[in-house]
Amino acid sequence: MIFAIEEINSNQMLLPNISFGYQIFDSCGSTLASMRSSMALINGQELTAEHTCSGKTAVKAIIGESESSSTIVLSRATGPFKIPVISHFATCACLSNRKQFPSFFRTIPSDYYQSRALAQLVKHFGWTWVGAVRSDNDYGNNGMANFVEIAEREGVCIEYSEAISRTNSKEKIAKVVEVIKKGTAKVLVAFLAQGEMDVLLEEIIRQNVTGLQWVGSESWITARYLATERVSKVLGGAVGFTISKSKIPGLKEFLLKVNPSQNPSNALLREFWEMTFGCRLSSTISSEYEKFCDGSENLSNVSNAFTDVSELRISNNVYKAVYAVAYALQNTIACKTSNSSYSENITCGNKDLMVSSQVLHSLQNVNFTMASGQTVYFDQNGNPMARYELINWQKNGAGETNFITVGHYDASLPSEQQFVMNSMNIIWEGDSYTKPSSVCSERCQPGFRQAVIKRRPVCCFECLRCPSGEISNTTDSAECVKCPLEYWSNENHSTCVLKKVEFLSFEENMGILLTAFSLTGVSLTIAVALVFYNFIDTPLVKASNAELSFLLLFSLAY
Repeated sequence: MIFAIEEINSNQMLLPNISFGYQIFDSCGSTLASMRSSMALINGQELTAEHTCSGKTAVKAIIGESESSSTIVLSRATGPFKIPVISHFATCACLSNRKQFPSFFRTIPSDYYQSRALAQLVKHFGWTWVGAVRSDNDYGNNGMANFVEIAEREGVCIEYSEAISRTNSKEKIAKVVEVIKKGTAKVLVAFLAQGEMDVLLEEIIRQNVTGLQWVGSESWITARYLATERVSKVLGGAVGFTISKSKIPGLKEFLLKVNPSQNPSNALLREFWEMTFGCRLSSTISSEYEKFCDGSENLSNVSNAFTDVSELRISNNVYKAVYAVAYALQNTIACKTSNSSYSENITCGNKDLMVSSQVLHSLQNVNFTMASGQTVYFDQNGNPMARYELINWQKNGAGETNFITVGHYDASLPSEQQFVMNSMNIIWEGDSYTKPSSVCSERCQPGFRQAVIKRRPVCCFECLRCPSGEISNTTDSAECVKCPLEYWSNENHSTCVLKKVEFLSFEENMGILLTAFSLTGVSLTIAVALVFYNFIDTPLVKASNAELSFLLLFSLAY
């Protein structure tokens, strides 16, 4: 943020003769601290709300926060004052509600799209039986709720869905890991913030839970500090969506110039310097390091997460947010607005009379292109266009974990074109090239049909053979189909075949037997007819109607 502000202040084309100023507050990941910081920004320079408000605040916009829950608190506090809040990392879809958060913007896509992307990813790889774990906050609960809804619509079943918080007891975390351990799903969707991911991984490693294919959210999937040899034994082969990375010219050189002498009172900077160089600054009262350092050490000789600018994703969002404010200020001063009726009711062209509501209006209509070629603008809900990269954790020849882009998701395209795989060279769980299978029941082959198991999800079923005369010619058929009258099912019950026409033969047992019965019957009938003919004149034969009797005997014989 500071780099972007200094870059803008030195740019004569953008906000000429105007300098950006800034204040930095640390919310410490706490909603209470977020509320305190927001009150300080609204009321003026003080961190407390003891003094009476003097009127208009000098703050024209706020960049932050990182977490959705803290951002919700911040946006609700500043909303009535029409102070725009631009978050670089708060992704909860709930923040898109313009009625509740009329002054909120963000440079990271909403989880509304990430949840859909994850559901399409799971469906694409044929994983119909998955486990789920989420952060027990606005980010995790909203994101997972959207994912479950869409995944079930796509035919994916959730075996379990557990929620954890970084403040949970070890016993609570251990119970969640026990559920994961006992589950039969081989794929685990982790919609977790980095704090919850840390505590979960510690327990996962302690209980030695392996053999899971992890699917991650953008919060942790490209977290470089997690890509250690110890963690990679669990997360190796993980896949997940993250925002696109970008290059920021000049940032690395700016970072390498950081020095404790720039701000001697900054405790965080002193702690960073001591940890990086393993030494103790003279201004530090107590430290774990015995060796002293004077601040003349050079960061150019250090390789760590601070000096690594190869994965600029969230940092680039901060960079874009600062520039969005700058362009909004410039448009406000230049009286540029798409709504002429609005511009008549505000004071523009005078930076000293500018109010935050003017910046808010200009921010909604801002549209510019960064030096990297990225176009920055916001939709009616304050969201940017949703574009993600599909990341796969892969090890290089030296055994180091790299984040390899293997696919893309673009919400601006038609639904059938949104998810595209760029490469099929994916390393799966256990550093395997074989895609894992995660289903509750194996697929029913042709000749079988699915039968629902009581009190189990629809993804769990039995495969029953089709009865005689019925077939199923597709995989996972829901029912068997009867063959036409002149057809019959084949041996595999997968297709109907024409019935065979068979004739009796005198050489067969059945033919001999039937012939014998027929000849016996004819012989007996002829014998009875001869007896009747021999005694035709007797009273008994006459009484039985000889003509009718002969007709009946003739009919029986032939």
